[in-house]
Amino acid sequence: MVSNKVRKKPSVSSKGRHPATAIDHQQPLLDVFSAAFNEVLSSATFPSLLRDIKRALFDREFAAAFSDERRLEAYAARWSPTRALCYASVLLELVPHLEALLGSDAADTLHLLCVGGCAAELAAAAAYARVTPSYVGVTLVDAAPWSHVIDILRHRLCVAPELSKYASPAAVAANAPFVDGSRLSVNFCRHDVLDLSRESLTELAGPHPLLVTLLFTLNEMYADGGLTKTTAFLRNLGEALPSTSLLLVMDSPGSYSEAAVGKDKRRYPMQWLLNHTLLDTEARGCRWEKLESNDSLWFRLPEALSYPIQLEDMRYQMHLYRILKP
Repeated sequence: MVSNKVRKKPSVSSKGRHPATAIDHQQPLLDVFSAAFNEVLSSATFPSLLRDIKRALFDREFAAAFSDERRLEAYAARWSPTRALCYASVLLELVPHLEALLGSDAADTLHLLCVGGCAAELAAAAAYARVTPSYVGVTLVDAAPWSHVIDILRHRLCVAPELSKYASPAAVAANAPFVDGSRLSVNFCRHDVLDLSRESLTELAGPHPLLVTLLFTLNEMYADGGLTKTTAFLRNLGEALPSTSLLLVMDSPGSYSEAAVGKDKRRYPMQWLLNHTLLDTEARGCRWEKLESNDSLWFRLPEALSYPIQLEDMRYQMHLYRILKP
């Protein structure tokens, strides 16, 4: 069922399109989501689940929005597909930065530590592994019980689709998983990162330079965890990461990403708070540099894509930092 809005413009970004953002890579990823979450997409309770999630998100009750596996499945089926395509396009545009994390062999493993989100991040990592020579090892960290959703999605990403017994020999020969399972390793850790010590973050990050992502997560952390705990997390993260590691932050643009600070609840843009913590405040034994930044970008879905329900374009801000240590 083709249910996307008709659009005149293709997917664009600040740096132009990477070949991997074309429809021939995007549609298979949507097919993975459609197959993985077919049960919840076709469920009579799906609309009511979405209403409950929307209400909780509007009220900024993030713990309630992601409180159980059924809601997480519904969220992954409804909102993760577009985000996965968007995140994949961003990762593929950052290939020069990401390849710098690897050794001399481009087929080395790119390590990702994804804080929050989970489903879209996993799918985007799989797209990166599918398109580039790199193997990808992804660690997903979230306070919500995402393990069931991750297992479902990883299976669909790494196992060839079931074909009809009437499938032609050509279809059987061409049938393959979205990504070879040997190229994608996945680990899920259920933690509230705001409660993790620097030592725990060091263990999660590992010894090699890596990419850490906060994708539509940081504003939630400021809102739910508060300024003090979120600032402490960012500082601990800086101390925990190996030198030359990257931090990718994406979130809603403008006033959608503001945090209330102090007794007078004065509101500050998320980006200002982030820059103040990383760039304007002295840190022990490390310094951050900003590599890329854009306050507002659009990810537009090509009109030819299909999915069981309507998906929308998305607007976001994006900031990339690198940490340097002596």
